[in-house]
Amino acid sequence: MIELHNITKIYPNNVTALKNISLSIEKGEFVFIIGSSGSGKSTLLKLLLKEIEPTEGEIIINDKNITHLKKKEIPFLRRKLGVVFQDFRLLPNKTVYENVAFAMQIVEATPKEIRRNVPMVLSMVGLAKKARCYPSQLSGGEQQRTALARAIVNNPPILICDEPTGNLDPLTSWEIMKLLKDINDRGTTVIIATHEKDIVDKMKKRVIEIKEGVLIRDLQKGGYSDED
Repeated sequence: MIELHNITKIYPNNVTALKNISLSIEKGEFVFIIGSSGSGKSTLLKLLLKEIEPTEGEIIINDKNITHLKKKEIPFLRRKLGVVFQDFRLLPNKTVYENVAFAMQIVEATPKEIRRNVPMVLSMVGLAKKARCYPSQLSGGEQQRTALARAIVNNPPILICDEPTGNLDPLTSWEIMKLLKDINDRGTTVIIATHEKDIVDKMKKRVIEIKEGVLIRDLQKGGYSDED
């Protein structure tokens, strides 16, 4: 589903963020990408989302080489990728329902599809009763659930999460992780960049570790520390 072949990323300031990274992620996998700040985790996600271009190497998603996509093709790629950010990025002037519906409007879903899918997804993430609330009326966990609902409402085959529990308390973080596991159990490929040691250790999923831009560890059922 996702293949990186000899990916190197050097920024204009001559900082090398990734060095000759090669890896593959299969359909339906649950993968943690770990590493300290500045290790290259976010750069890797930005490459998958086509926010930046690799300096060297190739990226293939769903059998399509996205390395040299034309700008007009990028929106079609992103329609197949659900994205969850640490800072939620909700639209403050829209309700929970409207935030999630907006993701469907972007891909030109019909009003009937929106009326059917949005309540279903809000129910899945436990926000059915919060549909008319605005982001400012929600807790941090509820905002992240809204962001998660928005990311999955179009049923993307791949869900990419950048520090999805970074601003949440431990209990709420676990609730979000359980939701992500449920989504993965339904067949969605889930990729999570995180530094949350406890979560990674307890989940026992595949762990890819990057240090100073180099892939140093790839375990099918790993933990955060080298001892696992």
